[in-house]
Amino acid sequence: MNLHRSQEPSLIRELAQGETGSLRAALGRDAPTLPLTPARGDFDLNPTMRPAEPRTLRPAAVLMPIIPDTTPRVLFTERSRHLTNHAGQVSFPGGKSDESDISLVQTALRETQEETGIDPALVSVEGFLDTYETGSGYVILPVVGVLRAGFALRPGAAEVERIFEVPLAFLLDTQNRIHGQAEWQGKTRSYYEYHYAGHRIWGATAAMVVNFAERFGQ
Repeated sequence: MNLHRSQEPSLIRELAQGETGSLRAALGRDAPTLPLTPARGDFDLNPTMRPAEPRTLRPAAVLMPIIPDTTPRVLFTERSRHLTNHAGQVSFPGGKSDESDISLVQTALRETQEETGIDPALVSVEGFLDTYETGSGYVILPVVGVLRAGFALRPGAAEVERIFEVPLAFLLDTQNRIHGQAEWQGKTRSYYEYHYAGHRIWGATAAMVVNFAERFGQ
């Protein structure tokens, strides 16, 4: 998105100046309590695939890490290719809730530290996106956090192949949002996706980005 600074979304301009007022205003300020009730999910674009019977969903949380800079960016991880599940896929750092976690915010911060090396003390939690149900049986709380100066990246070798950044302006531009389709278990599945610098962001992660963009009228 090659826009003059005055044409960029106000969120971009604010983050470039280190401000988070509009970010906080657009996000949910109170974390939902367990058990989570999904507000969005994989079945929104695939209603015929929705299970006929209610499911017991496993709680999880991810962090959408935003780097406030002259060009604000969002951090993503690419999963290791040797993993059994979702190998090579792009996601936000995060994972399933652990019994030792006192909250899903702690889940997101703990998993982020394990996967990226980012110290939780250097994450300012700004709010929450809509809870998201996956086809694999999880309900995820997306936590939006702004990274403070001084954070360092150290990919978790067991799970993370690499860590990369995407300009927030790119993700807010609806022209970069693609409606993809693929065959899955004999049916055509629809999903959102983004392509940036050789990276493919799709599925639940892309849907969370769409949720974020919609909070800002994009």
